[in-house]
Amino acid sequence: MSTKGSPFDAKVTSIEPLKQGKWIQTKLINYDDPTGKHREWEMAVRTTRSDTTNVDAVSIVSILNHPNKSKEIVLVKQFRPPCEQVVIELPAGLVDPKESIETTATRELLEETGYHGTFKKQSVITFSDPGLTNANMVLAYVDVDLQNPKNSNPKAKLEDSEFIITFSLPLDNLLNEIEKICKEEKCTVDARLYHFAMGLKLAEEYKL
Repeated sequence: MSTKGSPFDAKVTSIEPLKQGKWIQTKLINYDDPTGKHREWEMAVRTTRSDTTNVDAVSIVSILNHPNKSKEIVLVKQFRPPCEQVVIELPAGLVDPKESIETTATRELLEETGYHGTFKKQSVITFSDPGLTNANMVLAYVDVDLQNPKNSNPKAKLEDSEFIITFSLPLDNLLNEIEKICKEEKCTVDARLYHFAMGLKLAEEYKL
């Protein structure tokens, strides 16, 4: 409940460019708050958004159904310069021009992890950090068939600038396993993955 006016009554009145980078541009947003008062907001935008999908990136959920042990989720570790740390993440990547969500998801999974997968479904469009940027993404669910001979010895196809470690963790107790790795290896975790793991934990605790 709000006593100051509904956030649905706010509106953007203009967006102005600030500085242009190769991958990111900063802009100044002029907007009116719910009372009609003019305000400004600085934001960052990607310069590479796909016109085909109007989506910047995909984040990929791939579950490994092992015949003799519990289900695992495919994860990656990579150094993220803005964080100055190695970050545990779901496999992910930008949508190339004229590329579909389905193609991006299977391509990025193969490139980052070596797994050949089949696209199953996607989430609604979500925003990663709406207070800072309009960068958006979808969560793509990609099935990995471990009976497929191509997945018997997966090898990533990384670009020259990519240094990624692929690993997997059991879905059972995922949150604790992630926190354990962060502590032992002095790395950190992407918020979306952490929230995913917390959701699994809450569902288990409350028998949802």
